Amino acid sequence: MLEEYRRCVSLQITGADEVLKALENGVEIKLVLVDREEDCRDIIQMCESRNIPVTEGSSTDLWRMSANGQQKALALIGREPKGTLEEVFEREGVIWLFDGVEYAPNLGFGVRTAEVSGATAVIINVNKTHEERRTIRRAGMRATRFIPVVYATTEEILAACNRRIVVAEDIGEKAPWDADLTGDVLLVVGAENAGVSKEVLDAADEIVRLPMPGFVPSYNLQVAVSALAIERLRQLE
Repeated sequence: MLEEYRRCVSLQITGADEVLKALENGVEIKLVLVDREEDCRDIIQMCESRNIPVTEGSSTDLWRMSANGQQKALALIGREPKGTLEEVFEREGVIWLFDGVEYAPNLGFGVRTAEVSGATAVIINVNKTHEERRTIRRAGMRATRFIPVVYATTEEILAACNRRIVVAEDIGEKAPWDADLTGDVLLVVGAENAGVSKEVLDAADEIVRLPMPGFVPSYNLQVAVSALAIERLRQLE
């Protein structure tokens, strides 16, 4: 589990010199983010020669994305930033399903949390308009650049799923820390009102419940995602 923990928390190479060194040493880099206001020609040319995607961002963007202060270049390793439904299920790690979640800002917050916590992919089973997808990108600090966000029907998702399904729902009989959240797993959270669909509940291998002693028995989506994501990381230590 320690190796899995290292993989999911070390997805970034930080700094232009380190990125350039990694490129020269043949490190498998999936994507490079550069500051559009800085001279990054050496990095861009080397990426182009290796068919590594390069995306540009502002100085503020690089600062917010960096795990180690202001930088002019960052590299993504260890996770493919794109993929189809079938492709993401062939990859190791945790995949998130936001089941029936309609509110675009909540989806954006969820995508951002999934990305930050080292997830492999996010799946959404609700159709979204072009404008709603833009809202998701903005709310998620454009984390969609660095993690696959796949849209598919519930039927397609369950047919493709090749891993344990752990659902967070108020009918669960154990807390997340009493369940195994490690390994290849599909973690599912639902909309605040409707919850997780019957189809997904029926397919679940385990149902967990976040403690909710308050009067309003529902956390915001991003709270539920954060709680499960951090508990998974804790279990991997």
